[in-house]
Amino acid sequence: MLKGFKNFLMQGDLIVVAVGLVVALAFSTLIKTFTDSIITPLIGAVGGGGAAGKGLGWTINGQRIDVGAFIGALIYFIIFMAVIYFLIVVPYRAYMSHRGKTVFADPPPTKECPSCKLADLPTGAHRCPHCTSELAGVG
Repeated sequence: MLKGFKNFLMQGDLIVVAVGLVVALAFSTLIKTFTDSIITPLIGAVGGGGAAGKGLGWTINGQRIDVGAFIGALIYFIIFMAVIYFLIVVPYRAYMSHRGKTVFADPPPTKECPSCKLADLPTGAHRCPHCTSELAGVG
């Protein structure tokens, strides 16, 4: 039962989705902080209300543009992504390479059909699957 659970967790698609979700959550935090610290006070300053705060930033018309909070969120995002990369992606890539699979690598080279301009054809293809024209000499 534990081996089946381990195999489920080590599926490539699951790890890719998990990493994508973590990146999305961290990016969401960055966007929320940008909105809360910069955009919202600017909109409030145009309206002429609000209270001034302290820290790195400016006070315009009683509204605080908190650049310090945004820079902090940006630093958090960079550190968080580095941690995810070095603690999840690198070990997972090494684990999968020991199993004979390549993950998180550059995509294989492709070519384009000269007749229909269909891209992403394998470099070894001799005939276009879309228009069936010969691909000799293309690449």
